[in-house]
Amino acid sequence: MLQMSWLIPLFPLLSFILLVVFRKSSNENTAWIGVLLTGASFVLSFGAWLAVWQGDGIKVEGTWFQLGERAITMGYEVNPLNALMLVIVSLVSLLVHLYSKGYMHGDERFSVFFAYLGLFSFAMLGLVLSPNLLQLYMFWELVGLGSFLLIGFYYFKPEAKAAAKKAFVMTRIGDVGLFIGMVLLFWQVGSFEYDEIFSAIKNGELSQSMLTLTAICIFVGAIGKSGQLPLHTWLPDAMEGPTPVSALIHAATMVAAGVYLVAAMYPLFQASETALTVVAVVGGVTAIFAASIGLMQKDIKRVLAYSTVSQLGYMMLALGASGYVAGIFHLTTHAFFKALLFLAAGSVIHAVHTQNIEEMGGLWKKLNITGPLFLIGALAISGIPLLSGFFSKDEILMSTYADGKYGLFWIAVIAAFMTAFYMFRLFFLVFTGKPRGSQKGVHESPSVMTLPMIVLGVLAVVAGYLNTPWFGTFLTDYLSQGPVELLHADHHGPVWIPFVATAVALLGIGLAYMIYQKGSVSRDWLTRTFPGLSHVIYNKWFVDEGYDRTVVKGTTGLSWLGVWFDKYVIEGLVAGVVSGVQALSRLGSEMQNGQVQSYGTFAIFGLVLLLLIAALSGGYFS
Repeated sequence: MLQMSWLIPLFPLLSFILLVVFRKSSNENTAWIGVLLTGASFVLSFGAWLAVWQGDGIKVEGTWFQLGERAITMGYEVNPLNALMLVIVSLVSLLVHLYSKGYMHGDERFSVFFAYLGLFSFAMLGLVLSPNLLQLYMFWELVGLGSFLLIGFYYFKPEAKAAAKKAFVMTRIGDVGLFIGMVLLFWQVGSFEYDEIFSAIKNGELSQSMLTLTAICIFVGAIGKSGQLPLHTWLPDAMEGPTPVSALIHAATMVAAGVYLVAAMYPLFQASETALTVVAVVGGVTAIFAASIGLMQKDIKRVLAYSTVSQLGYMMLALGASGYVAGIFHLTTHAFFKALLFLAAGSVIHAVHTQNIEEMGGLWKKLNITGPLFLIGALAISGIPLLSGFFSKDEILMSTYADGKYGLFWIAVIAAFMTAFYMFRLFFLVFTGKPRGSQKGVHESPSVMTLPMIVLGVLAVVAGYLNTPWFGTFLTDYLSQGPVELLHADHHGPVWIPFVATAVALLGIGLAYMIYQKGSVSRDWLTRTFPGLSHVIYNKWFVDEGYDRTVVKGTTGLSWLGVWFDKYVIEGLVAGVVSGVQALSRLGSEMQNGQVQSYGTFAIFGLVLLLLIAALSGGYFS
C-alpha cells in the first residue's frame, strides 16, 4: 500500500481536470466524480496509515535537477506524522465533497466548485507527502491559490472578492518568512531534505543564532497560514466563501498546514529554546485574543472562525511548550469537531437563510439531527469529559504546565472558559428559546448533508481515545517512531489540571445558560459594566482599522511619494537631458546651413580654440 502513496494526491487532481474539461456539458451528478476520487485518496491514505502504525514507512525520491554539485530532488515520503495528516485531510475532504452535493444544489457553477475542491485537496495532500522543504513550498503556494479560488467563489459579491484578495496577500506575507528560512537552511546545510537538515542540527553544524533565526522565519510562514496574531485577520473574512469551504479550510487542511509545518520541522525548533518560547507566546496570546472576539460576534460562521483562530493558538502553544504530541493530538480532534460545527452551521443557514444568530432561535425541534450534532461539537470543543476535546485540551494544559510556562498556562485556562461560554452562547441563541426571525418552511437538511455530520459527530466523541492516560497512549507510541524526541509524553502532571479545566468549561456553559437561556443575568451586563472594553472587543480590537491607518495608508502615502518623485524628479531629469540633446541638435542643424562663409567661420573658430588649448597646456610636444 505504501508504494502506491504517490497516487493519493493525484486522484483529486484528476477530478479537477475532468470537471474543468467537461464543465460545460456537466450536471450535478458530476459531484460524484469528486466524491469517488477523493474517496479513493482516503482509502489509500488509511491503508498507508495502518502500514505506518505497524512500523513501516517509505521515502522515494528522484533527481529533479542539478545545482552545481548538489542534486535537487522530488518524491514522496510517508512517516508517522504525515500518514496521520493524510487520513485527516482526505477524510474531511471526502465528507465536505459529499456534504457539498446537497449544500450547493442549484448553483449555476456547481461543477466549477467541485473542481476547485479537487485542486485544493490535491495541493494539501501533495504538501503533506513532500519529503523536502522545496517541494513543500511549491504545494504550500498552490494551497494558497486553491483557497483564493474557493474563498472568492462568489466573485460577484464585493465582500467575497475582498476576502479572497486579503487571504492571498496576508498569507503571502507569511510565505516570505518561510522562503527566507528555507534559503538560510539551504545556505547552511546545502540541502532542502528534512533528514539532512535534522542530521546537521544534531551534529551541531548550525550556530545557535542561525537555528533561532531559521526557526522563527519558518514560523512566520506558519503564522500566515494558521491565522496567528498578527496575521489572523484574513481567516474570519474567509467566511465569505461557501460554508463547505469554511469547513474544509478551517478544520483540517489549510489552517492546519502551519501547525503541520512546525511539527514537521520540530527538531529545528527543539534546538532553539528561544524559538520555542516565541511559538508558545504567539500561540497563547492568539488563543485568548481570538476567544475574546468570539464572545460578541453575531455571525454564526464568524464565531466559529474566531474559535478556529483560538484553537490554532492552543496547538501552537502546545508545540512551543514541548508538547509535540499534545499539539498534533489537538490538531486531530479539532479537525473533526470543528468540521462538524461548520457543517452543522451550514445546515442551519441552509434552513433559515441567514447567518445572524440574533435572527434564529427555537431550531432544536425543527432541526432534530443538526441540533444534537451541533451540541456534540460544542461540548467537544468546550472540553467536557469523555469527548475528544477534553483529552487533547488537557494534554495541552499539562504540557504547558510541565514546561514551566505558568503564565501561558493560566492564559490557556481563561481561554478555555471563554471557549465554553461563546460556544454555548451560540448554541442557546440558535437552538433554544423562541424564534426571533422569519422561519417559514424550516426543515432538516437532506441525508447527503446529515450523513457527513453524523460521521464527524461520532469521531468528535471517540477520537480523543487515541491518547489517554486511562485507555492507552496510542498516539504517543505511534509518533515516537518519528525523528522527534518526545518530552512530557508520560502524561504525569498535577491531578488537579483536568478538574480545573472541566470546572472552567462548566462555568462558561453555566454562565451562558444563565444569560441566554434562563435570562437571570442581563445580556447587556458586560456592555453596561465595561462599555469601553466591550466596544473594543466587539470591533475586534480594531486590528483591521489599525492596519488600515498604518500599513494601508502608509503604503498609499509611500506610493504617492513615489509617484511625485517619479513625475517631478526622475521625469524632470529625463526631460532636462532630452531638452539638452534637442538644443545641441538644433545648434548642429543651424551650423549645417550650406553657407561657405559660416563653415569658414566655424573652422577658424575651432583652430583658434585648439591653439588656445595648446598654449595653455604648454604645447603639443611638451
